[in-house]
Amino acid sequence: MTKNVYFFGKGNADGKAEMRNLLGGKGANLAEMINLGIPVPAGFTITTDVCTAYYQNNKQWPSGLEDEIKANLKKVEEVMGKRFGDLDNPLLLSVRSGARASMPGMMDTILNLGLNDSTVQGLIKYSGNERFAYDSYRRFIQMYSNVVLGFEYSNFENILQNKKREKGVTLDNELDANDLKEIVILYKELIKNKLKMEFPTDPWVQLQGAINAVFSSWMNPRAITYRKLNKIPDEWGTAVNVQAMVFGNLGDSSATGVAFTRNPSTGENKFYGEFLINAQGEDVVAGIRTPQQISLEASRAWAADNGISEEERKSKYPSLEEYLPECYSQLVELRKTLEDHYHDMQDIEFT
Repeated sequence: MTKNVYFFGKGNADGKAEMRNLLGGKGANLAEMINLGIPVPAGFTITTDVCTAYYQNNKQWPSGLEDEIKANLKKVEEVMGKRFGDLDNPLLLSVRSGARASMPGMMDTILNLGLNDSTVQGLIKYSGNERFAYDSYRRFIQMYSNVVLGFEYSNFENILQNKKREKGVTLDNELDANDLKEIVILYKELIKNKLKMEFPTDPWVQLQGAINAVFSSWMNPRAITYRKLNKIPDEWGTAVNVQAMVFGNLGDSSATGVAFTRNPSTGENKFYGEFLINAQGEDVVAGIRTPQQISLEASRAWAADNGISEEERKSKYPSLEEYLPECYSQLVELRKTLEDHYHDMQDIEFT
C-alpha cells in the first residue's frame, strides 16, 4: 500500500531532507530537524502525491487516507500528552502548505485548529489563562473562515477595530478576556448571517476542511501566477503539514519570531531576526505591532536608526537576548547546528 502520511516527533521521523519532492520543502526539513535532535513539535506530512491524486479524483481523498491521518494523529496525541477534541486538555493543530519549491506568501496557514465552545474551556483549564484561550479562538475563527470558508479578513477587522475603539485601546493584545469572548460571539454571528451557516465545531470536520483548503490553495490565482513566473509545474502539487500547536501568545513569557542565521542583506555572519512578545506567527509580519530584534547588538543599532533612546529601547523594545536569555541561547545553539548541517544560511521560525 502506498504511504501517504509521514510522521515526525519525539526523536523519530519517517522522512528526511532528501524526500523534498514527496514531502515538500517544509515537510522534508521538519523531518530532518527531528533527525538532528532539534526540538520540533510533533506532527505529520501528507505527501505531494496526495495533492495530485486529489485533483485527478475530482477533489476526493484517495482510499485509505482518512485512516492514515487518524493513525498519525494518534501518534501526535501520544507524544504531546493531549487529545484532539478533548474537553480537559485539547490538542490543537496548525495546518500549513509545503510545496517542494519555496512559494513564500502564496498559500495558506491555519493555526489553533480544534477549538470550539467546549474545547476552549479545556484550553482555559490547561493554561489557567482565559485571555490566551479566547485570543487563540478568535484567531482560529478568522483564519479558518478566510482560508476554508472564503470569508474575507476585512469582515472581522471591523468588529475588532470597533471593540478596540470602544475600550479606548490601540493594540489587539490590550483587549481582555471578556472583550475577546464577545468578539468570538460576534464573529460567529457574522458568519451565520453572511454565509448562512454555523461555524464548524467538530474538530475532525475542521481538520478535513483545512487539509482540503491547503490542496485548493495550490490552484488559487496568486499561486498559479507565481508558478508561471518561476516555471514551477502545476503537477508538482503541495504537501500538507499538520503539527501540534505551541503558543507564543500564552503571556509575557511567550514569544514568536523569525530569524536568519546570517544577515540576509549583506551575508554578514551575525544572527539576525525579529520577534514579538505574547503573539502568534502572523503578527510578526502583519505590521500591527513593532517587532523587536533578537540580538542586543541589532536592537541597539535599530534604536539608533529610529532615534530611540537606550532607556526607551530597554523598557519598550528589549532584545530577545535581554528579555528571554535562555531562549536566545538555545536559538544560538540551533543556529550553529543548522548551518553546520546545511552549509548555507538558514531562515528559522520559532515560538
